Order: sequence, then structure tokens, then C-alpha cells
Amino acid sequence: MCVKHILVISLFLLIAACSGAGKVDESLTEVQLYEQAQKDLASHNFSTAIAKLKALDSRYPFGRYADQAQLEMIYAYYKTADSEATRDSANRFIRLHPDHPNVDYAYYMRGLASFEQDQSFLARFLPLDMTKRDPGTARNSFNDFAQLTRRYPNSRYAPDAKARMIYLRNLLAAYEVHVGYYYLDRQAYIAAARRGTYIIENFNGTPSAGDGLAIMVEAYQRMGMIDLANASLEVLKLNYPKHATLASGQFKPVIKELQDRDWFTRTLARWVGSNNDPLPPGETRADEDLQKRYNDAVEEIPKEIRNAP
Repeated sequence: MCVKHILVISLFLLIAACSGAGKVDESLTEVQLYEQAQKDLASHNFSTAIAKLKALDSRYPFGRYADQAQLEMIYAYYKTADSEATRDSANRFIRLHPDHPNVDYAYYMRGLASFEQDQSFLARFLPLDMTKRDPGTARNSFNDFAQLTRRYPNSRYAPDAKARMIYLRNLLAAYEVHVGYYYLDRQAYIAAARRGTYIIENFNGTPSAGDGLAIMVEAYQRMGMIDLANASLEVLKLNYPKHATLASGQFKPVIKELQDRDWFTRTLARWVGSNNDPLPPGETRADEDLQKRYNDAVEEIPKEIRNAP
């Protein structure tokens, strides 16, 4: 048998298996559906378990296992790495059962789905810098964990959520640093100074706070605002004396002077720098709404969590 025939047969078998996984015997009782779904979950047959849990949810919406089936559907979708379905299932449970004793689990899984959404195959096995990627899912995850810790501070999932929030806060701060240097490189000094100030105001205590001050110093120096530059530099020296931009107490700019660059880079920098507040890679105007929601969520976090390093 040739390879082509083998591939065709394999494809048909795969299609048949997938279609078969979605079919559930209509004669199964509520108890049988639940028990079979439990066996599928235990044996890691998550796709089959999802089909049975969905059947249980639709056939017996007010049955004894309805709530539990919806919770376990969240888990099953999570195990299949379907972040969108996990979030949708969690949102549905929160909407239908806001006072359920296990609703904190739905909040936690919703945040976890966003947290791991960027952990794709490439992100796991290639040396990608996560701080340079679009922070949209990180903000979503931070907001979800913030809601969990605010609403259910004594939840069994709260300690893990707080630890992940610290990581996410550091990640978001590092992203802002990349944006700040992006603006500096394109001579958008006002935008760079704003980013540096934003880092200090919103991410103080993170490893990126010193970088925020360094961005402010460099931006003010480029604009000839010497008083502001010196004030920022003094704060940098006092709080981060070993920062990479300081050598023997002197500040070393990170971005080269325009005249030190080649002709093409100088021309490109002038063209880009002529625009007001150019958007860095990965950002769109729609991100402004996400940023506002993120800022609102930060304000609702208890101080002991928000100020954690």
C-alpha cells in the first residue's frame, strides 16, 4: 500500500474518531452520564468527557449533577488547552451561579486560562522574551486574579493567584520598559518620559522601576529639561546605585545620539519621530481601553497585594 493511501486512510480514521467522540448515547441516565464522564476525566480522555458533560448539562439542566458538570467542563476545556472555551465556561458558571460555594474556582480557572494562553508550543520551546509580546492576555489574567483575591480573599486558590499576580505585574512593568525605550529610539521623548513616569507610578517596587527612572532621565536630557533630568537622576542614584546606566556616578544613555547612527537609521528616526506618540509593536488604539480596565482593577486590589515586590 502506498504512502498516499495510508495517509488517506489515517485521515478518515481521525475524522471518524473525532466525530465519534462527540456522539453520546441518548439512552444514558443522568447518573450514567456523570459516572462515564468521571471515568473519561480520570483516564485523560478530555474530549470525550466534554461531550458527556455537555450532554449532561443540556439533558438535565436542573439535575443533581448539573452544577458539578459545569465546573468539571471548565477543567476539561483547560486540559485540552482551549483557553477561549475555558473562559467562556467559567464566565457562564459565574453568571449562572454567582453565590455557589465553588464559584471561586471558576474565577481562578478563568485567570489561569488567560495566564497560560501565551504558553504556546513556540513559547515553551523557543527562547522568546515574553516581556516584548502583546500584554493583552497578561492584563486579562491579572484582572481575573484581582477579582478572585478581592471577592474571595480566603479562597484556597487566593495564594496561588497572588503569586501569579506578582509575576504578571513584573511582566507588565517590563513590557512598559520596552515601550519606553522604543519611544526613545524614535525620538518621541515626551511619550518616553510619560512611560517612565507611568512605570514609577504604577509599578513601583518591581525590578523595572529603576528602568523607568532611567528612561525619564534620558528623555528629559534629550529635551533639554535639565532640572527634571537631574531630579530623576538623583532618585535613580539613591534607590538604584547599581543600575546599568550608572557608571562611577555618571549617567550613560542607552540610546545612541542621532548623529552616531547610519544615514538610513537617521532618516527613519526623523520620519517616525515626527509623529505624535507612535504606537510600539503589539499595541493598537484599542489597547487604551484594556489599559483603563487594568488600572481600574489595580485600584481594587488590597494594598498588601498591590505593593508586593
